Amino acid sequence: MAEPLLRIQNVSRVFPDGTAALNSVSFLLLPGEFAVICGRNGSGKSVLMSLIAGLDEPTSGTICAPDAGLVFQNADAQILGETPEEDILFSLRAMKMEKKLRAEKAEAALKQCGLLEKRRAQARLLSGGEKRRLAVAGILAMERELIIFDEPFANLDYPGVRQVCAILQELKAQRKTVIVLTHELEKILGIADRFIVLDKGSITFDGTPQDGLAHNLEQWGIRNPLGSYRAAAELFWGSV
Repeated sequence: MAEPLLRIQNVSRVFPDGTAALNSVSFLLLPGEFAVICGRNGSGKSVLMSLIAGLDEPTSGTICAPDAGLVFQNADAQILGETPEEDILFSLRAMKMEKKLRAEKAEAALKQCGLLEKRRAQARLLSGGEKRRLAVAGILAMERELIIFDEPFANLDYPGVRQVCAILQELKAQRKTVIVLTHELEKILGIADRFIVLDKGSITFDGTPQDGLAHNLEQWGIRNPLGSYRAAAELFWGSV
């Protein structure tokens, strides 16, 4: 069995006002696993993401994680360059590598994410789905071992959702280690290896999507999408 890429042990996060955002959370993630983490608003998803990414520190417990790349819900906040190419190069300049290598990595990442033809377009004018793909391209160029998506379908129209699903499916095919934080299970759960449910700061389920859907998800504030679908494998808006 491979060594875990992410190891979270008895992690709690209590804010100064006494609010307990996470309560003794523990789980492992293996290299190449694709995990969907779901939970109602206030369940602790965003806090967990911040801890894994090193943006915050736990009150207690330990987190062993590689450098993670984040795709935020508000993709505009991640755009720093005028064009997609400049945006990726901006991030790569902080890394010690030759200019030629930076250019090669940027080009390869843009091609992989289907943005090569728009490399010199105005980044701010990209569609919502394209902006999320640009964020992924920057992460791939920096060779992050773990990619975390925070509500990747928020504020997207149907074509945008399809674009994001396509890049998620590509990452899975490449055996990238991915965490998707979402409450829109019907759009992505069909390609997940792991399904983790957070409620009131604790993990209430951790297993396969099929086993998770057999539970009463509404007790944790989650709508079970099988009311409209027949099987977990159908819960994906991309093409399989």
